Order: sequence, then C-alpha cells, then structure tokens
Amino acid sequence: MRPTHILCLLFVTFLAACGGREPEAVRGIPNTFGDAVPHTWTGRNVPSAYPVHGIDVARYQTSIDWQQASAYGVRFAFVKATEGGDYVDPLYTTHRNAARAAGVPVSAYHYYYFCRTPEEQAAWFIANHPRHRGDLPPVLDMEWTPTSRTCRIRPNPEEVRRQAGVFLNILQNHYGQRPVVYSTVDFFRDNAMWLVPAEFWLRATAGHPSEVHPGRDWHFWQYTGTGLIPGIEGRVDINAFRGSEQEWASWLNTRRIR
Repeated sequence: MRPTHILCLLFVTFLAACGGREPEAVRGIPNTFGDAVPHTWTGRNVPSAYPVHGIDVARYQTSIDWQQASAYGVRFAFVKATEGGDYVDPLYTTHRNAARAAGVPVSAYHYYYFCRTPEEQAAWFIANHPRHRGDLPPVLDMEWTPTSRTCRIRPNPEEVRRQAGVFLNILQNHYGQRPVVYSTVDFFRDNAMWLVPAEFWLRATAGHPSEVHPGRDWHFWQYTGTGLIPGIEGRVDINAFRGSEQEWASWLNTRRIR
C-alpha cells in the first residue's frame, strides 16, 4: 500500500486528510462509502459483509481522483470501453490509464446491442481495448435497450444465449481469459442467463443476490447505482466481490490477463 493511502485510511474521519467531503455513513455498506439514495439494508446479507469492493465507471464520472478513491476502499474498476459496433466511451482511455497508474485492477466492458452480430461487436471491442498484462478479464454487459433510438430488438432467450456464447468465445481466445457477464435483474431472468458458461456480475440494488436471484451463482454484486466515494465527483455504481480477502487474491492470481 502506498504511504499516501495509509495516511488517508488513518485519518479517514478528517476532511483534510485526503481532501474532499466524506460521505455520510450508511448502514450496510462500507463505512468509507456513502449513498445518495440508500437502500435500507437489514440482516447479515449486506454489502459490508464483503471485504472487497470496486466501482464501474463511464463518461458520466467526469472527475475521479483514483489515488484517493483507492485509499478509501476502491479495489477494482470496471471501465466502459465500447458499445455496439461503432462507439467508444470518450473517457475510457482516461479512466483506464489513471486507474492503472493508481494500482487499481482494471477491466473494460462492452455494452451489447442486438442489432449487430456478436462477431462484429467482438472485433470492435478488441480493436479498441488492447490486451494488457495484469488487467482483469473483460466484461460483456447484456441488458435490454428499451430507450435506444436505434436498437430495441429483443431476441428469444436461445438466441440471446447463442450470441453471448459467440462473443465470449472470441474474447476468450484473444485475451486468454473468459469474460465476466454483467446482467440486470429482468434480463438475467428473461433469458435464463445462468445457462451461459461464465462468471456473473449481477445487479441487485434492493436486496441480496440470494434473494433477488435465488439459487444462482455470481462473483460480483452491483448493490447501488447512487454511491458516493471520496475522490469521485457525483454518484457512482459500487460493487462487491463475493469472497474473502484470500479468495480475492486467488481470483486475481488466476484471472488476470497474462
């Protein structure tokens, strides 16, 4: 851990220690984080029960002090890279490079549209996210797009899973790691996505995944879309890794890109 990180953690209750305003404590999430629209977490199945937390970011997070965010507990980052077959997030390179420089493990994700083939979208992602030793495996973000101005296609579940498999296989062959799959509650259920061979990053902001997705396996849990973290201007999605510190270290050891 860097000396500046240690100082931030030691003086976490003082505003001057790391700069910026510290968020108010919210029950059930790590005490260094806040939430602009908090859920009322109860029982033992709460985000703070997990020791490893991270964020996912895109162009909406216009200003991030990655050193400070890391000092306050951000342990990994999913950064939006591409969507469809013709769009690159304008802050992708900025966020990716700054996170790496701060020592935060980085993954890039692709937002999928059903108006282009999986082969075309995989090629677009690969062209814009160079393979980098030490990065986390890439992510396939699959969800319905009802507000899109150009693509609102809803294939049947078998076709959804077929396209996911094609995309995942192409990226696995290129990066040497099978991508993680992100899915929203409705999309995951509508398409029986648990049948796709992959590790899952699931959204569940009003309940633990064991309640929202009973009986389904998962590796990452997106538990809020309105998080507040020192060093990050505005709201941010926050996620937990399912496992202990030792399991996180093991996962990193086996799943980093070589």
